[in-house]
Amino acid sequence: MNKIYLIDVTNRDGVQTSRILLPKLSKTMINIYLDEMGVYQSEVGFPTLKHEINYINSNLKLIEEGRIKNIHLEGWCRAVPEDVELAFKNCPDLKHLNVSISTSEIMIKGKFQGKKTWDDILKSAVSAVRRAKELGAETVGLNAEDASRTEVSRLVEFALAGREAGADRLRYCDTLGTDDPLTIYERIKAIASKSKFPIEMHCHNDLGMAEAVSVSGAQGAVESGVDCYINTTINGYGERCGNCDLVSTVLALRYSHGLNKKLKLADGIDLTKAWKLARYASHAFGLPIPINQPGVGDNAFAHESGIHADGALKDRRNYELYDPEDVGRGHAELIQTGRVITTGEYGGIKGFRHVYDKLGFHFISDKQARKVLDLVQFANLHTQHPLTDDELLFIATYPDIAKRIMRVRA
Repeated sequence: MNKIYLIDVTNRDGVQTSRILLPKLSKTMINIYLDEMGVYQSEVGFPTLKHEINYINSNLKLIEEGRIKNIHLEGWCRAVPEDVELAFKNCPDLKHLNVSISTSEIMIKGKFQGKKTWDDILKSAVSAVRRAKELGAETVGLNAEDASRTEVSRLVEFALAGREAGADRLRYCDTLGTDDPLTIYERIKAIASKSKFPIEMHCHNDLGMAEAVSVSGAQGAVESGVDCYINTTINGYGERCGNCDLVSTVLALRYSHGLNKKLKLADGIDLTKAWKLARYASHAFGLPIPINQPGVGDNAFAHESGIHADGALKDRRNYELYDPEDVGRGHAELIQTGRVITTGEYGGIKGFRHVYDKLGFHFISDKQARKVLDLVQFANLHTQHPLTDDELLFIATYPDIAKRIMRVRA
């Protein structure tokens, strides 16, 4: 059976959520957590943007350092050779890239205003893929923006042209979230059957069906004999109504009575990391997790109805499909109620060393501590929120990389 791989796009599509911001240090921590969870690939951002360069190169350095162990770090740019060249000029160690161009007639006319034809779209996509491979890309995903409003025959032509040029998969973008599970299953099955090309599902949640549409498309791809890659974001963040939620997707593939027999999730996903990841993203984005969010919402394992409470107490399987422990929950959360010493942008050296001592990180001298204190104070300004324990430990362990991440200019 062909497999399903997860590509998380929180650091690219998630950060495009209107009215929110995500600091580069937070994006780095998300890449680290996604790696620990066993996600196949993270779309780190835009290597063509000046303010992303230091962050992306620093995260690639973390691969060399062994802090990021297995996950692919992938950039995104437009499917034009000039953007591809700029991406590799800015980030020469980048190994994975997705290139994107609109394919629907409505966007060709509406965005390009008659300046491009379908043949121009194909030519640009092929040229971008070839250039990326020439410059050292190990994998290239070819994105069909607005694929859900593009004719199947054109998508097959697009996929075949991309495959011949050296692309590794087709990203089917349900850009407006207009697809439904039954329609996308048939469309993906037709594309995959005719192209024999791996499919990447990128689905938005405008109709509240992003997860259902993604796994239905994946089923169509697998049944046609190709691997499928599902794009997700943490807590479903993303433009407008959001994207396909990471945890919900894993839960669906693991616990749906039908899907867990038809679709095989690639090995390595550690769902017990879900709770930590979801909470960190909520903290970093400054967005609360919805109370009814699958797996990680406050009410995911809450029972009040007499019948439900009685049934759950007798046997949780009466009213719970999976355990809190399956998603990394179930432990007691302790809140310190006595004296608390914190550190931040106005912290001093004594309190700073006390905080790190409690974390198990011991400085050999005040001089060493002061160098890290400067970074921690700047990081507090950079993130505009209290630093987490993991952020503090990351800065102390990789001070030079942390400094570069938080610097815009080279």
